Amino acid sequence: MKPQIWLIGGTSDSKAIALALLAGQIPLVVTVTSRVTLYPSEVKVIVGKMDQALMESFCKQQAVAAIVDASHPYATEVSRQAILVATRLNIPYLRYERSSYQPSSIMAEQAKIIDLDSFETLLAGDYLTHHRVMLTVGCQILPQFQPWQGRATLYARVLPRLSSVEIALAAGFTSDRLIALRPPITMNLEMALWQQWQISLVVTKASGISGGEDIKQQAAAKLGIPIIVVQRPPVVYHRQTSSLSETLAYCRGIIAT
Repeated sequence: MKPQIWLIGGTSDSKAIALALLAGQIPLVVTVTSRVTLYPSEVKVIVGKMDQALMESFCKQQAVAAIVDASHPYATEVSRQAILVATRLNIPYLRYERSSYQPSSIMAEQAKIIDLDSFETLLAGDYLTHHRVMLTVGCQILPQFQPWQGRATLYARVLPRLSSVEIALAAGFTSDRLIALRPPITMNLEMALWQQWQISLVVTKASGISGGEDIKQQAAAKLGIPIIVVQRPPVVYHRQTSSLSETLAYCRGIIAT
């Protein structure tokens, strides 16, 4: 088997990288934890979760020449395991991560932004009490909000997937407090949803512009609604970029050697 790039995917960012590598005729294999339809049929996509041992076997079986980690900014365990595998097998590793959103000084003054370092800090505090809360945090974290179902009125937006809805329902979200929508969400729709549910507090992740963070902060500023932004978990990466062209050049250099 020819050496190829292992792209850890599942995000819109990884789709852009896959398309660039495909156009550059750079061999690649993509892994995702759940089935998605992001990638063209020409791209080899393998679905399933892997621990460190499976990652090592995968690298050997797939003749991985380098790892490009474009997993979600909050999928830290995947990144940590990939870094360990890269170190053990002496495989080059590049972290691709979307840039953080930096609001303008005027917008920052208008918005009521509460930056928190983690969901643990959020849930241990008294931020949510008696609020009508819109959660735009992904489905995986929703079970941690279950103890708050009696202390706040919680609404959640999830992806339109059966598994996402099932996780939300199991976490105590009733069907009238759920909406399944695939991003991107327009400013008008974002504001209409919050007004429809009379939201008094929004919780989101620092997911960058491609994650809609800018739209949410701007909508919060326009409506005068406080927004809690949970920052990305800290991970020490070997090498990191937010540039698609740099990622392509990196992969091209690896395959050429």
